Amino acid sequence: MIIQKDKLKVMIFDTREEMGNKAGSDAAQCIRKLLSEKEEVNMIFAAAPSQNETLAALINAEGIEWNRINAFHMDEYIGLVPNAPQGFGNFLKSAIFSKLPFKSVNYIYAEGESAEETCARYTKLIKENPIDIVCLGIGENGHIAFNDPWVADFNDKEVIKRVELDEVCRQQQVNDGCFAKIEDVPKYALTLTVPTLFNADYLFCTVPAPTKAEAVYRTINDSISEDLPATIMRKHDNAIMYCDKDSGAKLL
Repeated sequence: MIIQKDKLKVMIFDTREEMGNKAGSDAAQCIRKLLSEKEEVNMIFAAAPSQNETLAALINAEGIEWNRINAFHMDEYIGLVPNAPQGFGNFLKSAIFSKLPFKSVNYIYAEGESAEETCARYTKLIKENPIDIVCLGIGENGHIAFNDPWVADFNDKEVIKRVELDEVCRQQQVNDGCFAKIEDVPKYALTLTVPTLFNADYLFCTVPAPTKAEAVYRTINDSISEDLPATIMRKHDNAIMYCDKDSGAKLL
């Protein structure tokens, strides 16, 4: 099933596997097209269980010269130990970064850096490597990256910033099985801002599971505003949201 709302196309599949295969296939096709037009491609990846099927499809995609692709990720907790499996850089290293021969992998976390130093370094990297593709998801509260409704700014002047996570966002990390209880979830994180993500040429947004059904419905039906940050995708020229029948249940 395909739904169009403003500029955003929403595709709903019977299973997570079908959803991820299509998202990965479309992203791979986009990568191949861009590599036929330019020397390098810059990509941002989300780190979450919701992305597993899409990342697996990308890893298995044929005909991609990964050694011409620079990889980035979109957010990271503050305060975890460096090797914590919940760290988003660590998640992506295990899920995709260590499995493909990227030209470069650019982690947000660097041991010994302050948050301010990290933001300065990553801002420079992003500005030097304009983003072509973002593979993202949306949160239960409609966030993209860690731009929760109360910190999201559609006109943010920053590339990356320090944010405080709201309770819904932190509880989602427990719901996803990343932490045993909410007290274990860090209260602060670094996130790429909404404009940094939106300014990419292509957005491939994968959103499975029943816990996302309300957020998916509101992304399509709410007014476009920072009250539900994911609604900004409806203004993007090349954005597709991929859902399974659980996350898309309220649209079916």
